[in-house]
Amino acid sequence: MTLNIDAGDIHAESDAELAARFVNEAMPFHPVLLRTARRLTHSHADAEDLVQDTLMNAYTGFRRFEPGTNLRAWLFRILHNRWISTHRMKQRRPDTFAVAEITDSDMFGNALHSAAAERSAEDRVLDLLCDDRTRDALLALPEGFRAVLYYAGIKGFTYAETAALMEIPLGTVMSRIARSRERLRAALTEDTDTLRVA
Repeated sequence: MTLNIDAGDIHAESDAELAARFVNEAMPFHPVLLRTARRLTHSHADAEDLVQDTLMNAYTGFRRFEPGTNLRAWLFRILHNRWISTHRMKQRRPDTFAVAEITDSDMFGNALHSAAAERSAEDRVLDLLCDDRTRDALLALPEGFRAVLYYAGIKGFTYAETAALMEIPLGTVMSRIARSRERLRAALTEDTDTLRVA
């Protein structure tokens, strides 16, 4: 038995043909992908980045895409997977902010002008508390617990902002706040009971 294979059946798609097919078939979905990306990211710039990343990944795998299957669903699956990957990466990495260039001499100069430069902000706030019992109870807490209370309770940061500043999970912040308050309540109640007995 002899197989007759037509030369047209084994034609490999050139890069130019692949690009043209991608533009004709996938690019019409760009507007709807962008609308969905805006809903996911809540930011026009992030949505554009997400769609660009999606289309680049789609183009990379487009040669393996099986013609006749649901191209729209395939593109949306890529969009969703890229959004999840980006979202997880952002959660693991704290936000960064651009600041003007600060030299060592600038920092040294500012430190010389500040009388309390060598003391931490937490210590300065504790000095402002007029009640020695409260100050002692706060100082008895572990360092991580004091820092969480300082950021969330005194500086007014949200729990999420505190977690980002301290580079710890949000659940840890919530747990430390609750346990710190319990310890403070117990320590201050103990001191009040001791004063009543005396």
